[in-house]
Amino acid sequence: MTVESVKPAHPGAPEPPAPPLAGGGVPVLGHGWRLARDPLGLFARLREHGEVVRLRLGPKTVYALTSPALTGAMALSPDFKIDGPLWESLEGLLGKEGVATANGPRHRRQRRTIQPAFRLDIIPEYGPVMEEEARALAERMGSGRPVDCTAESFRVAVRIAARCLLRGEYMDERAERLSIALATVFRGMYRRMVIPAGPLYRLPLPANRKFDRALADLHVLVDEIVAERRASGQKPDDLLTALLEAKNENGEPIGEQEIHDQVVAILTPGSETVASTIMWLLQVLVEHPEHADRVAAEVKSVAGDRPVAFDDVRKLSHTNNVVVEAMRLRPAVWILTRRAVTETELGGYRIPAGADIVYSPYAIQRDPRSYDRHLDFDPDRWLPERAKDVPKYAMSPFSVGNRKCPSDHFSMAQLSLITATVASRWRLEKASESNDATRVGITLRPHRLLLRTLPR
Repeated sequence: MTVESVKPAHPGAPEPPAPPLAGGGVPVLGHGWRLARDPLGLFARLREHGEVVRLRLGPKTVYALTSPALTGAMALSPDFKIDGPLWESLEGLLGKEGVATANGPRHRRQRRTIQPAFRLDIIPEYGPVMEEEARALAERMGSGRPVDCTAESFRVAVRIAARCLLRGEYMDERAERLSIALATVFRGMYRRMVIPAGPLYRLPLPANRKFDRALADLHVLVDEIVAERRASGQKPDDLLTALLEAKNENGEPIGEQEIHDQVVAILTPGSETVASTIMWLLQVLVEHPEHADRVAAEVKSVAGDRPVAFDDVRKLSHTNNVVVEAMRLRPAVWILTRRAVTETELGGYRIPAGADIVYSPYAIQRDPRSYDRHLDFDPDRWLPERAKDVPKYAMSPFSVGNRKCPSDHFSMAQLSLITATVASRWRLEKASESNDATRVGITLRPHRLLLRTLPR
């Protein structure tokens, strides 16, 4: 299937059928209880019922896509926009005026503002910061005690984002606050997405109060960052300066709320997804020591006895393939939603105007229809001669179309550099008290990854 799988409705044409309803729903909650209890298992089984399947989340009907062809077609179609249960649940964090949630002309204008910070010719300027932070992470891991790699992954992700894009002097303490608050906020937002019981979340229950405190701390943190920059009078060539000097569609300075929401989008979802991916990569180095050894050997062949550097990353082909394969099997962003802006047809089924669409990159990237030995960790599947056999859109970790993540090359560079730096210095072992089971929220990550290091 291609983009032609998305067709607008035509007056007088026979009406296409509604997609089949998935089994397993319960009264009142519908499929929300299964999304809360075993969401990964639910999505993994949906394709057995078709490429478009209806689900019920409380009183709402949503349409689940299960094939890479249809998710790619939807991403490239103007008949769908960013919206739906995921984005509604994230609204309290991301606001309504940031690039993550905007649509139409505002989204295009915002992308033009932030895109220069992620140009391919600019990213090497961030190399020294990435090198410094990757080496500092590797140094902290050598304490001789079990290392909380959950906290360390958040710390390095936030520090790289802040130092490269915001150029602030507010690293350690705020990174700690951010990582603690994000864990609470993203977990609470997932519950609000799958079980839309709005009034219950406003009751003064302990879980609700904890969520509200964490969310408030995130927004206070962002206000502090913006206020510090304004008070300093400095205008470094970074993303925050671009936001403070940006103009809206009328040529006027953008509002304070939009600046706030844009900084939130830089620091929070980006740091959360990168940090979650770092956690999975560290777990991969533990679970697959043969690939950790291959990464270390590759670094040795490229860098010799010196520390691996940013300029080496493009030569580390196996390391890069390890990163891609980790993102395939354990994508940080495992669920996405869209909304139909007009009545249309998708995969031969009628999609009403205003309908919410949901799909799972996790399920699509593990589908045996797309991947040979689909559950095996096999970085060599991304060698050029084998990667050509992967169906189009079966692996889109940074999305496609006008919603493609602008920081894809920035993120890949830091992920590869961190993986190479850690693997070339340490052999990793799981500490006995580690709990690396998958924790499902808006993103996927290990519950609490505790590792020990042994020198190479």
